[in-house]
Amino acid sequence: MSPAKPQTSPRSPKHRARQGQQTAAKRSTGDILSAARRVLKIESAALETLSETLGENFGEAVDCLAAIIGRISVSGIGKSGHIAHKIAATLASTGSPAHFVHPAEASHGDLGMITPADALLVLSNSGENEELKDLIAHTRRFSIPLISISSQADSTLVDASDIALLLPGVPEACPMGLAPTTSTTMMVALGDALAVALMQMRGFSIYDYRVLHPGGQLGKSLIRVKDIMHGAEALPLVSPETAMSEVLITMTAKGFGCAGVIDKQKGLIGIITDGDLRRHMAPDLLAQSAAKVMTQNPKTIRANAFAAEAVAFMNNSKPPFLCVFVLDDHAKETNPVGILHMHDCLRAGIV
Repeated sequence: MSPAKPQTSPRSPKHRARQGQQTAAKRSTGDILSAARRVLKIESAALETLSETLGENFGEAVDCLAAIIGRISVSGIGKSGHIAHKIAATLASTGSPAHFVHPAEASHGDLGMITPADALLVLSNSGENEELKDLIAHTRRFSIPLISISSQADSTLVDASDIALLLPGVPEACPMGLAPTTSTTMMVALGDALAVALMQMRGFSIYDYRVLHPGGQLGKSLIRVKDIMHGAEALPLVSPETAMSEVLITMTAKGFGCAGVIDKQKGLIGIITDGDLRRHMAPDLLAQSAAKVMTQNPKTIRANAFAAEAVAFMNNSKPPFLCVFVLDDHAKETNPVGILHMHDCLRAGIV
């Protein structure tokens, strides 16, 4: 007689896992996609409504934040706090110094992080969070500009604010209408709108962006040719009359595998590469002049071009090449100011 199989307790992990598998099997892909699409439609409609209801107070908020000499303190509790973290990071990375202040920690000393030179941006859907009261009182005591993002026009937060950005009264995407979903989506979008508007007002450029994002692939993609090129002292340059015996010495000494040929005005008129040497291989090669061997009108790149552009330029040329002379961005002359080798790009992590 075989032993009886042990019974699984209804509360055991195995039983719950089996129930979950059976429930999941009953769900159809169509039902799941339908629920997901419903959420996205509700939230996208809410963003459209938010866009249409933006008024003069948004411009006032941007003017206020642009005018401060300190930092933008951003705060919120719960889900709004998570959004506030993101908004502070976006502002800081786009040229508007900002940081997140936790409202509970603020009541225990972190209020000292918010000075009269700053502005405070507070997020709260209800505008009635108990944890925000000390923050609000601090701004009123020291005349610190207070900007709020909330859904409730008659709330304590909005009533105390210098500028209130009201979210339209649209339903949450949660089926029960309870979990912050649509409201937090509108908050993060409004934060992005503030950050981008401030970028434009400050004239924040792609070069400024690179300064604040030096790490990772983003930073690498914004490196300019002038940042990694070899300067004037490294240029392998000869005159048109230079004998090829001397040209070879220059090419070897500089180590770029090429030499630029310049006229009396220091303008680049030609280039000599290993390929040119092979094409003119003859017993009298060393006695010939640079002008006889060079390739005229060499390809060049401007100093302010992105290094990634230089890589594509060298790779996509027919035939590809490893070195390119660099010209000044603003000068009309063709005088080279540097030289860039493919290896320089590779060392910088640009591929």
